[in-house]
Amino acid sequence: MAFDHFGDPDVLQVQEVDTPLPGPGEVAVRVAAVSVGRLLDLSARAGTHPYARITLPHVLGAEHAGTVAAVGAGVDSVRPGDHVAVVPILTCGSCAACAAGALEACESARIMGVHTRGAYAEYTVVPAENALVVPDGVGPAEATALVWSGAVAENQFEQAGLEPGEWVLVHGASSALGSLTAALAVHRGARVIAGTRSAEKRQRLLDLKVEAVVDPTDPGFTETVQALTGGAGVDLVIDNLGDPEIWTATMAALAVRGRVVTSGAFLGGKVELDLLRLYSRSQRVIGVRSGNLRSARRIWTAVAAGFRPVVDRAFPIAEAAEAHRYLEASANTGRVVLTTADDDWAAAPDTPRNPS
Repeated sequence: MAFDHFGDPDVLQVQEVDTPLPGPGEVAVRVAAVSVGRLLDLSARAGTHPYARITLPHVLGAEHAGTVAAVGAGVDSVRPGDHVAVVPILTCGSCAACAAGALEACESARIMGVHTRGAYAEYTVVPAENALVVPDGVGPAEATALVWSGAVAENQFEQAGLEPGEWVLVHGASSALGSLTAALAVHRGARVIAGTRSAEKRQRLLDLKVEAVVDPTDPGFTETVQALTGGAGVDLVIDNLGDPEIWTATMAALAVRGRVVTSGAFLGGKVELDLLRLYSRSQRVIGVRSGNLRSARRIWTAVAAGFRPVVDRAFPIAEAAEAHRYLEASANTGRVVLTTADDDWAAAPDTPRNPS
């Protein structure tokens, strides 16, 4: 499912291309499900992505899951028939950041479906280390929703030093990443406040067992958060929005020694920072570009303990344009995915495998 010019969802059209073959250290994946992302897919298709340099025609699709169809020379981490979820970040593998496992800080980092051909397709070819074996009991849509959003959330929590019992405020909590982050924070024992501007989505967020759902644009937002936390404020804020007004109100609700983690600036990006307040209250602002392989693997620990993502809706890949329109209308609470007619996922490998 590709496009040869930028525009509305109808530019997405089925195209026949050669089936990619894995080289040394690579695996071919028969795609079963692929995520639809607002920034990575909708903005790229419209030609408004802030940093993508797309060569047309282009195939979208970053995080995805499927069945290993073939492996290249030297690959022994997975084998044909394994069900895998693919981490979509591609790096140089040799810089200091890569050596430290911080792939998100690699200056050469590229994202599948943005900088390279993506997974709106029957097959992809990816580095073997990016294909993580999916635990039993997790389907392709769930695996797709988990592999990269889970990696980002886990990395955010690690960088911020999240502890059980802390108050966590998650902005944009009805989005795919936001809903997973809020649910994962609850799973990790935090007391979570979900932020959303949509009154229609509040009940579904409450179903995630958060303590409360708040509107960050409400004039009484700061006072509400302070009241919920007994006047102390929140210990950790996950803000991937970058909206100046929400940022100012959020900083006023941040506790002493509180931390704000940002991995996006969807609604702005330039905000005011009161340095006097920051250092006098021992607060921190932490930028986390994305996840990495270490944090992607860590999400399977939560999965083994029963954690699952919020999957809002799955569309057949032939209805990719409709899926884009659905996401553009902000109709979702949680992840939207495209699925193929692939039946391979139902056929388990001959021998059970442990998650990578």
